[in-house]
Amino acid sequence: MKNIVVLITDWCPHCKRAIDWIDEVKQENPKYKDIKVEIIDEEKTPEIANQYDYYYVPTYYVEKRKIFEGGTTKDIVRKVFEEAIKTDI
Repeated sequence: MKNIVVLITDWCPHCKRAIDWIDEVKQENPKYKDIKVEIIDEEKTPEIANQYDYYYVPTYYVEKRKIFEGGTTKDIVRKVFEEAIKTDI
C-alpha cells in the first residue's frame, strides 16, 4: 500500500470537494482505510509543495508518481486510491 499526496489551496473549490470525496471514498471502502493521505496546501507550505512538479490543484500523487492534476471527480479520487493499493511486481 502506497501513500497519497494531494496538493491543494484552501480557496480552491475543486480542492474542497476533493477533500470531501477523499473522506467519503475512505469511508465507503474498507480496503482504503489504512492508506495515508497527506494534504499539502501550496500556500501554507510552499517549501514542500515546490518539491512536486505540477501546475493545477488539486494534484494527486501516489508516492512520487503524479496520477491526476486539475479539476476532479469522485471517480478520479477512487482511481487514485486504486493506484495506491496496487502492488508492484
